Formats: sequence, structure tokens, C-alpha cells
Amino acid sequence: MKTKLIIDTEREGYGTDQVRRTMTVGELIAALEQYDEDTPVFLGFDRRYTYGGITEACFEEVEADEDDEDDE
Repeated sequence: MKTKLIIDTEREGYGTDQVRRTMTVGELIAALEQYDEDTPVFLGFDRRYTYGGITEACFEEVEADEDDEDDE
């Protein structure tokens, strides 16, 4: 049976300033190094009641000031 990596996550707020803690890119890379590079990655929501995938199109860079304006 092939392993699937599921990242269980939860909604914490309407703005990034309401998220208690999130990993840095370095922490995420270090955590993923233990998995085979062909392991599929999924996001699990609502105690794995619903799921989502991750693709390159999901990534978006925003400047800190721009993101903070959205939170107001």
C-alpha cells in the first residue's frame, strides 16, 4: 500500500494575524524530507471530513503590508 501524507489543518481565523502558529518554509522542508519524493500530499479539513490537494497554482506571494490591509 502506497503512503499518502495528509496534513491535518483547521481554520483559525479570517486573517493571517489570527493564526496562532504556522511553519516556515525551512521547517516544512525539514518535515517533508523523511518522505519519498513521490508521496502524494493532501490537506485534511474538518477532522478529515473534507480534503484538498496542493498544486503549484495554490502558491501566492503577498507582501506583509498588503496582507495586513486585508485583515483590517
